Amino acid sequence: MNKDTNKIMTLINAYRMDGLGNNFVIIDKRQSSLEINSEKIANLASKKNIEFDQLITLEKEEQNKYPIKIFNRDGIETTACGNGSRCIAYLISKENNQKKIIIKTKERVLNAEIVGKQIVKINMGKPKFNWQDIPLKENINTKQVIVDLVKKEYGNGFCLNIGNPHIIFFVKDCFKVDIKNIGPKIENHALFPKRTNVTFAQVLDKKNIKVNVWERGAGQTKACGTAACATVIAGSFQGLVEKNSNVIFKEGKLEIDYREEIFMTGPVSEVRKINLDF
Repeated sequence: MNKDTNKIMTLINAYRMDGLGNNFVIIDKRQSSLEINSEKIANLASKKNIEFDQLITLEKEEQNKYPIKIFNRDGIETTACGNGSRCIAYLISKENNQKKIIIKTKERVLNAEIVGKQIVKINMGKPKFNWQDIPLKENINTKQVIVDLVKKEYGNGFCLNIGNPHIIFFVKDCFKVDIKNIGPKIENHALFPKRTNVTFAQVLDKKNIKVNVWERGAGQTKACGTAACATVIAGSFQGLVEKNSNVIFKEGKLEIDYREEIFMTGPVSEVRKINLDF
């Protein structure tokens, strides 16, 4: 019994994992009918001893596919998470001793493969560039997007969808950007009806990019897989980098290979079992 709320709390088994510092709480619901809602997730996120960028639920298997649901810290469900999907693939591989895993998100089916010790490669599917698919508020050139708040200082942004919406700005020094101030303003700008992820990218050379990322509903994160994908695509369209490039985060790098589809390869942490009070 929780004395503060006089509500019976449910103690559940869960896991912690991360991909380059991108932190996840994973709840296995395959044998559980646990109800998870936005209020519970936001309450969990407010606890100082539990830090996560996204909460992911692993749902009941469907024809050799592993469905997942992804929630940001604010409790709102999102449609894609590259690092989180790679973590789920590794968790399943440890459980079943299999190298290839199929993950089903709300928006697409992802094929993942364990290609080394704690190294996971995943096919993130095809990017979307149409303004309605991103989505944007109006029909504009998605590769030259003007956001009035930052036009003068950072120029135009490049918008696309990698299962979730992104805008990328290329700058001289990505960590000189006050992203904690400007990130939420861009995320919630009227141009983005479903909000957006925000990346400030710094090209080091034709094969390497450094990034500073503000995630929709999560805030500044140490790493973001879909942002890495979006950045390489945006950079390759503008001739800044090659279609096969590295995106460098504080704790390591992701290799992005953009063909018609987007392949992302990088490390994940070991699986750590934890108990949660819901």
